[in-house]
This record gives sequence, C-alpha cells and structure tokens, in this order.
Amino acid sequence: MRFKTLVAAIAALASLTPIVAHAQAAEENPWMIRVRAVDLLWNNGQTGLAQTANIKAKDQWIPEFDVSYFFTKNIAAELVLTWPQQVNITAGGANVGKVSALPPSLLAQYHFTDLGAFKPYIGAGVNYTIFGNRQNFYGAGAGLQIEPSSVGFVGQIGADYMFTKNWGLNVDVKYATMATNVQAVAGGANLGKLTLNPWMPAVGVTYKF
Repeated sequence: MRFKTLVAAIAALASLTPIVAHAQAAEENPWMIRVRAVDLLWNNGQTGLAQTANIKAKDQWIPEFDVSYFFTKNIAAELVLTWPQQVNITAGGANVGKVSALPPSLLAQYHFTDLGAFKPYIGAGVNYTIFGNRQNFYGAGAGLQIEPSSVGFVGQIGADYMFTKNWGLNVDVKYATMATNVQAVAGGANLGKLTLNPWMPAVGVTYKF
C-alpha cells in the first residue's frame, strides 16, 4: 500500500539520525524549497446523482513545488504549488472526460530541530482548489459540470533528512478536505456532491538556502 510505504520511509529516515548531525545556526537564510512527487489519492464520496452515476476522480501522480519561510528555527510557513493538473473523471468505471485542478495550499508548520539531521514537522492550513474545463465530462446521459472552486482544511506531517547543510531528502503526507457540487450544464441545477478529500503522500528533494 502506497501510504504504508511513505510511513516506512519516514521511519527509515529516523533511523539515520545518529549518522549525520548538522547544527542549524539562527543566522541562516530562512528560505527553503522542495520539489516533490505526490501520489494524489481521492476519497471520492458522493451524494445524489453523483452517487447514482458513480462519478469519481481517478488517482494520479502529480509534481509539486513548495516554498517555505522560517520565522524562527521551529516556526515556518509553507506555500504548496503546482500547475493546473488534468484529472480524469469516471462514471460507472468508464472514463467520461477530464477537468483541470489547481490546488495551492498555505500551511503553518512546527519543525522539531533537536534530532540532528532528521527534522520532522507538522503543519496545518488552508487549501484552495480551482477547477477548470468544468463542462468537459458527461455522466448518466446528461451534461454535467462541477463548481469552479473548493476551499478546505489541509493537515500535514513529514520529515527532512539533511545530508548536507543545504541538501536533503523529504517525505511528506498531507490530507485536504475538498468537495464540489455536481450541476447540470443546462440550468445549473444541483445534482449532488462529489467529496474528494485527498490523501497526498509524497517524496522529494529539499534545498535549504
């Protein structure tokens, strides 16, 4: 299971802590960037016609670029970015089209910095997803569309393992609340809700300025 693999990776990083230790001086540049590969795992809860037609978003891998700013050695803010991603929509298991999703998130984080090279963190914040090409799928014999955006909570747990002062390996898991109403293209009548609520396990590279 992919989620268990990410948890195992965090444990593996923790086991490396005695090998390398890097003290982080207060005067260091406060910026950090990460590039991650994210496994986007939708929960796909449905109500109304969305449930009858079994409308779902298909799991996929997406790229992610993150910028963090450290206010102190423990407190940081992270902006999670990507470009609009094409999401396959299925109805009854058949592919019925695509929508685009741009899901930036802003999180406040607490970093644990007393474990040498191993630096775990937790975070919480807000996710704002913008959906495009919303009329580009059909199900249950009728033209369907989804709402243009979704606002929800996002939580995060992860860790960096710093091989040098600047470079490290990152593993990260996020969970976001994300839902959108399914509407008829003609007239805009509400036909149900698609609750996406994705898990987002990820692995990537960290660069600390």
